[in-house]
Amino acid sequence: MNEHFSVLLQESINSLNIKADGIYVDTTLGRGGHSSEILKKISNGMLYAIDQDEQAIKLSRAKLNKINSNYKLIWGNFRQLKFLLALEGIFKVDGILMDLGISSPQLDQANRGFSYRFDGPLDMRMDQKQTLTASIIVNTYPVDKIIRIFRQYGEEKFSLQIARQIEKYRKTNEINTTLKLVEIIKKSLPQKILKQSKHPAKKIFQALRIYVNDELSALKDGLQQAAELLNTNGRLVVITFHSLEEKIVKDFFRSLTISELDKIERNLPIRLNVKHDFKLITKRGILPTNEEVQKNNRSHSAKLWILERT
Repeated sequence: MNEHFSVLLQESINSLNIKADGIYVDTTLGRGGHSSEILKKISNGMLYAIDQDEQAIKLSRAKLNKINSNYKLIWGNFRQLKFLLALEGIFKVDGILMDLGISSPQLDQANRGFSYRFDGPLDMRMDQKQTLTASIIVNTYPVDKIIRIFRQYGEEKFSLQIARQIEKYRKTNEINTTLKLVEIIKKSLPQKILKQSKHPAKKIFQALRIYVNDELSALKDGLQQAAELLNTNGRLVVITFHSLEEKIVKDFFRSLTISELDKIERNLPIRLNVKHDFKLITKRGILPTNEEVQKNNRSHSAKLWILERT
């Protein structure tokens, strides 16, 4: 199993402007890499770390215990962020981190079904308590719906061909494993695509994972609640990994920092001194260094975005 590297670790921690007595939230605990660094900087503050993967919570606890006890681990989805924090009596915070990547241990555990490199059940659930799996989608969903999922969440040009090949195969057999799905995907694609360096199943696996976990809707809900929770000078730091996440984050941040008056002001000879509740710290996402990408290739598509309440 590959070691888990926390993407853009120092960049994200520095972006939070952590105060020793502040209250911070890591909405995607994972294996505790970002949470550990936050915890090191709060001597009498508090960290609330959330994850819907019970295994992540179990494995991270021992890691965080070695630092200090100023933390609380919470099982749940960040689309319920305000509710989960309200249960802890928390209604305002000084910083929130949302790392939208899937952790390396999850990818590398064949039994979780996230990886197209290892054979395992076609699962892909972050929350093992939910019922919908990738297997249910490819074996029971109408072909036109499968095509829409592949196009919308994977931006796959060959969605129609792949969905038709799935339909053909499932007439006589169930598609229950990751490598069986990879085999079907490869049969659907032209040789010129198969010869490319990018894995031919990458976009389809991304699409299924996003749909199974309803990731984009959860992201929209989580962003809105995160912004509402911030104290003055508090920051929301988000790490995206693909264009669908990036668009949602950029559009949301712009909606809070650019108004109709700003657009009008551009054509006026005077300044209207329009005030906003939020300030965009990063107009373009912060990228990982070449050194980080060489150490952890999974970080190559990552971008970091920062929003501050004024």
